[in-house]
Amino acid sequence: MKTNVLMLLLVSILFMGCGNDDENTGPETTSVNVSFGITWDEETVTVADMDDIKYTNAHGEMMSIDRLRFLISNLRLRNAEGEEIALKDYHLYSITDLESAIFQTGVDIPFGTYEVLFTFGFRAEDNIDGAYPDLNLATWNVPEMLGGGYHYMQLEGEYINDADEVTAYQFHTIPAADTSSGSPVVTDTSFEVNLGSWTVQDNEAGGSLLILADISEWFENPIEWNLNELYTMLMPNYEAQLMMAQNGPSVFSRGEVLIP
Repeated sequence: MKTNVLMLLLVSILFMGCGNDDENTGPETTSVNVSFGITWDEETVTVADMDDIKYTNAHGEMMSIDRLRFLISNLRLRNAEGEEIALKDYHLYSITDLESAIFQTGVDIPFGTYEVLFTFGFRAEDNIDGAYPDLNLATWNVPEMLGGGYHYMQLEGEYINDADEVTAYQFHTIPAADTSSGSPVVTDTSFEVNLGSWTVQDNEAGGSLLILADISEWFENPIEWNLNELYTMLMPNYEAQLMMAQNGPSVFSRGEVLIP
């Protein structure tokens, strides 16, 4: 009888030991959440900074940021084997909409190292006029006379021009539309962004991905932008849209998530 009791105790101890090992192993995946941060050079830009002519662009104009909205699409991760994990079809960010500054993807990914990729705006095959009800409600559409579809970005504010006058600017990016022949001939000016390597591991930051947008880069790299010459009516300006598309890729980078 004593022998049987001892055997049962031994089995119980072994069983509990195995259970603890399983618990200590922990999850092998984590859910991904995405947030956005806006900067001018290394200075954080928030709603409190809007309407303040406090930024100096590469060409030397003082300017403000009064409105900022942009769309990214096809957000995904790529592992070392080239396999891709889709995180979100598209997302519209607005600096005045705090809810748009962070979202849960609902996607669990294995721990490991990935490349982070997305498209700025919509690729041509996804930029279907009127196809997205939420974007229609957000008045994100491009007029049919410019090819239809949707904006990529709306950046607006004021700047001090060469005559020392405060002047409004509208820096809107859309697919470039050549209307010289009457009907618009559209060139896809969306571009792919690769934020580089991101290691997802079992720590407090977990699957928190921070995407930074440095607004100063729109006016600097590789084309130094002269707001005195190109400050408004840029949507129907085919060449201006091509130029903006060249400056766009350097805007975005991946930030480090700070854990308090």
